[in-house]
Amino acid sequence: MNRKYIGPHVSIGGGVENAPANAYKTGATAFALFTKNQRQWVAKSLTPDSIKTFKLNCEKYGYHPWQILPHDSYLINLGHPEKEPLQKSRDAFLDEMQRCEQLGLDLLNFHPGSHLNKISEEECLATIAGSINLALENTSGVTAVIENTAGQGTNLGFSFYQIKKIIDQVNDQSRIGVCIDTCHAFSAGYDIKTKEGFEKVFMEFDEVVGFKYLKGMHLNDSKKEFGSRVDRHDSIGKGTLGLEVFESIMSDDRFNGIPLILETPNEELWPEEVELLKSLIR
Repeated sequence: MNRKYIGPHVSIGGGVENAPANAYKTGATAFALFTKNQRQWVAKSLTPDSIKTFKLNCEKYGYHPWQILPHDSYLINLGHPEKEPLQKSRDAFLDEMQRCEQLGLDLLNFHPGSHLNKISEEECLATIAGSINLALENTSGVTAVIENTAGQGTNLGFSFYQIKKIIDQVNDQSRIGVCIDTCHAFSAGYDIKTKEGFEKVFMEFDEVVGFKYLKGMHLNDSKKEFGSRVDRHDSIGKGTLGLEVFESIMSDDRFNGIPLILETPNEELWPEEVELLKSLIR
């Protein structure tokens, strides 16, 4: 059965407990959220009431943990070359993993990290893996999900080989996963635009990383051209990627049973985009 779980990254305005209702309004069968303000290093702890209401609302609107893909703060750099900022990032990441634990969620999506031209790529990838190991050792039940990047600036994780190098250095590989962002992949030089290109890219993904690690996807069109290394999302079918790649994903059983998340810029279009993607399911 072709089970596709689709929905946007929704607001947690007024508290995380509001996210399930916000998702439901868009017709979503999956959703993403931040578990705290993503622009702040430190946030107040989740209250018992907030946690309880979040779980009740997930139940009310029919969302299970495998349909939800939380995202960590954009401030975090798990590969930071300097000791103090690295520690700050590691503390913040652990806090996010613990929040997921409290909310009964079993995934946390994150951008791997940046070398800032101060250390080698190899060293940065090893540092990222070390950061993941620390978080996994101090939590249970939550899988750390590495998102591929567009390769903007000094961001790593734009190639499947870099992602594989991180995974290889993670001690508990049962709790590591990958989220592929379509806009980032295209911007990083993976030509997924056509059916033929898509097949080739995901054959490479399977050979290098392995589909067993795929825990979610971000379905975004791109404002920038192929191989631009620039991370600019566009609404589905309105950017340089076009619709064919989304048809490919929707008709492929390898993408069943995982959250397929829209991070597209115009939230007024989310209900339409969710419907459009559902209509592409074959």
